[in-house]
Amino acid sequence: MDKEKFYTALETVLTGEHIRAGIGTYGEKTVHSVLKNYFEPYADGHEQKIGGFVADIVGEDGIIEIQTAGFERLRKKLDAFLQVSRVTVVHPIPRYKWLIPINPETGEQGKKRKSPKMGTPYDIFPELYKIKPFLTHENFRLCIVMLDVDEFRQPPETEGLKRGRRRGYVRYDRIPKDLVEEIHINCKSDWEYFLPEGLPEEFTSKDFGALSGVGQKYASFVLNILTAAEIVEIIGKSGRSYLYRSTI
Repeated sequence: MDKEKFYTALETVLTGEHIRAGIGTYGEKTVHSVLKNYFEPYADGHEQKIGGFVADIVGEDGIIEIQTAGFERLRKKLDAFLQVSRVTVVHPIPRYKWLIPINPETGEQGKKRKSPKMGTPYDIFPELYKIKPFLTHENFRLCIVMLDVDEFRQPPETEGLKRGRRRGYVRYDRIPKDLVEEIHINCKSDWEYFLPEGLPEEFTSKDFGALSGVGQKYASFVLNILTAAEIVEIIGKSGRSYLYRSTI
């Protein structure tokens, strides 16, 4: 993690064409643009065509794909990219976020408030579910970037939603404020990051949920992905619950 490099990338984006065009109006959202400049400051390495697809970054570390959401859109790319190169999927997760209503037509901003929700690295697992078959590929890498962000939201009265649809704020753009942590999963042993401290040799989803703080229901989901990644294995049952153990 290089905070100085991150702040340089942030300044480059915030003082450049991206923001001058207006928050959320440029073709690429701000978090994506900042991370692209953070991982590869030189534009020559951006948006390179590989095997019929365009990669966010191609450089000495291989291919880097920055994906804020919608990992299902990565499947065809990964199928092609992993055959020819090491591929790192970078996923940003907001730790703390400050919510700011904004009128997209006038740029007028409302009162800023801190969201009560705190993000954690475990928030990536619903996205990892969509690319489970690729998690064990020898060329697959993962980088989770924890950020603090300002989140600009479009108020309901400016949404233009059709009658009968649920009304609410819509995320417009996110502006990074700080780089908090980078979690790199480059080999099987790195997945140990997600195994909570104090986990017994044999454990259930209830044990995992209590020790990790994610709760039993979400722990079952996390363990499903960790099983697919061959980080844990099912060795039997304890009552009606599966019994797991680590393979690391």
